Amino acid sequence: MYADGLRSRLHASARAEPRRVVLRPPDALLLGSAAFLVAIGLVMVFSASSATAYATYHDTAYFLKRQFAFLVVGLGLAYAAYRIDYRKLPAVAPAVVIVTFALLVLTMIPHVGFASGGARRWIGLRALSFQPSEFGKLALVLFLAAKLASMGERVRSLSRGLWPALFITLLLSIPVFLEPDMGTASLYIFVAFAMLFTAGARIEHLIMCVIAMLPAIAIAVGSSAYKRARIFAFLHPWKDPQNTGFHIVQSLLALGTGGIFGVGLGASRQKYFYLPAAHTDFIFSVLGEELGMLGCLTVIALFLLLAIRGVAIALRAPDRFGMLLAMGCTFVTIIQAFINVGVVTSSWPVTGVPLPFISFGGSSLIVSLIAVALIANVGRYRTS
Repeated sequence: MYADGLRSRLHASARAEPRRVVLRPPDALLLGSAAFLVAIGLVMVFSASSATAYATYHDTAYFLKRQFAFLVVGLGLAYAAYRIDYRKLPAVAPAVVIVTFALLVLTMIPHVGFASGGARRWIGLRALSFQPSEFGKLALVLFLAAKLASMGERVRSLSRGLWPALFITLLLSIPVFLEPDMGTASLYIFVAFAMLFTAGARIEHLIMCVIAMLPAIAIAVGSSAYKRARIFAFLHPWKDPQNTGFHIVQSLLALGTGGIFGVGLGASRQKYFYLPAAHTDFIFSVLGEELGMLGCLTVIALFLLLAIRGVAIALRAPDRFGMLLAMGCTFVTIIQAFINVGVVTSSWPVTGVPLPFISFGGSSLIVSLIAVALIANVGRYRTS
């Protein structure tokens, strides 16, 4: 009943006419939760990466320095995203999607995009590269917010509302899926469905679309040995603990070792070349080992606070586009966070989805900061 009531309030906000508002100060709890997550991320990147950084670069702070540089760039772009009048963004949404799709295609071209860890996801020089799929999250949210805002009640139509929105979602998802990056591709789908639900799409239409997509997903996963291995490793990680189940087994060992209070900051053993991607996709495992269940719950609580403030800002947005933009940016951050937590706790198949604000990586950190800045931007115009 609470979910139905929340959806009714969101839909009512979406249908409301734009109202005259006075610019307000940024939401302190929203920015505070993001700031604490970033601070925890810097500490954990240094702790989780120090061994790898010293072995590879003879500098224990190598990854911390790079993450700090990414943070400076991200804060600059986030400030620009916060200051711009968000009501002007629908005009550029189609161009943003076209450029993003072109970059995703370029990523798969040899000598233009380059591969690492078995996936071709990056463009640029290895020292100065970025992931178009990360920026695709914002492009998708921006486009869907603009498209669904302009549809109004047409979003309840299968042919005039749902299909056009899902077509763009699939257009961006397919090249990401082919990289291969199942995690980010599935994130695109989840965010799109969440935004469609928020905009007022009929639940039966959403269920029909899910059912229609299942055979294609099953064929795509079943036809790839790599993707099949990820699914089987999720179902039976201990069946092959030295190969396909290695990531999950080592992650569970790290979390189990941490207990309630953890072994102490910097005292992780799993980060010493036992746990793969310790400072990126599996940084939450190191956090759980060093800071224990209390540290994990603190991070989850901060994400929940960010989600609550994001929804609250969306509910008080002065127009339909602002509501959908704030909700979309909240969805893309929170869903990604809980996919990552699901992976490291063996509740979700292993995917290359980083933990927002905390995992090492410039593209992820910058996109997460911009997403929060856009939520805060909408909050500047919120009604009382």
